[in-house]
Amino acid sequence: MPFETLTTELDHRTLTVTLNRPERMNALTTQMLADLLQVFDEIDQNDEIRVAIVTGAGRAFCAGADLGGGGGTFDHSEEEAAREHRDGGGLGSLRIFECKKPVIAAINGAAVGVGVTLTLPMDVRIASETAKFGFVFARRGIVPEACSSWFLPRLVGISQAMEWVATGRVFGAQEALAGGLVSRVVPPDQLLPAARALAAEIVDNTSAVSVALARQLMWRMLGADHPMEAHKLDSRAIYAMGQSPDGYEGVTSFLEKRPASFMMKVSSDMPGFFPWWTPRKFE
Repeated sequence: MPFETLTTELDHRTLTVTLNRPERMNALTTQMLADLLQVFDEIDQNDEIRVAIVTGAGRAFCAGADLGGGGGTFDHSEEEAAREHRDGGGLGSLRIFECKKPVIAAINGAAVGVGVTLTLPMDVRIASETAKFGFVFARRGIVPEACSSWFLPRLVGISQAMEWVATGRVFGAQEALAGGLVSRVVPPDQLLPAARALAAEIVDNTSAVSVALARQLMWRMLGADHPMEAHKLDSRAIYAMGQSPDGYEGVTSFLEKRPASFMMKVSSDMPGFFPWWTPRKFE
């Protein structure tokens, strides 16, 4: 999978995606966004990929949007005059949100602006001790993007979200951990090993279809009005998986005290009711 702004490495059914513009601290460009959309299509389509890890090359994870265009960087008025503007970071976040595979962010350095908001729809964020975070939008005269007004309060709570957004200040990994933005902080040389160990635990022990269903159940129930919605979907999912080959294998391997060998594929074996939501497309 050759990309202009990314590198990829597939090992143990885990695809490590590295943002690769280190000379610009991996700042997001239109090309990098296009590459990310393409690589997530590949992640969903390729059954050899069970887990994705996203990290950055060099000393930064992603320093936000590339501001090389000057003061008009965020002025899209002319190019968007004929149609409703759609935020590029939001397109990236929505694509990650739709992903059928678990996504781990291995945040190795600065994650600022869109560099942090793009990690919010990822399932687990692990940070290096040297990582820095910043929801700096108000300090640039703009607003949070990439659907972060939906994701961030759900992840860390409204009070913590507003403190970080209203001040726009940059903060360290330990504050991110205390605020619930990341799940753990590790020394820099342990970041990728920690992410890959977590990925391996998923790859070695779980059903790909079970994880795909669970991922979407968890995310989409964040917006449910009542637990009855979860109950109805849980019931459909457990009914479908209970009569599936992976459902039989999971129970049989447990009773026989051996590792499970799950064979179902996300590309072809999702239950008939999936997706249960109406896909939303941008015009």
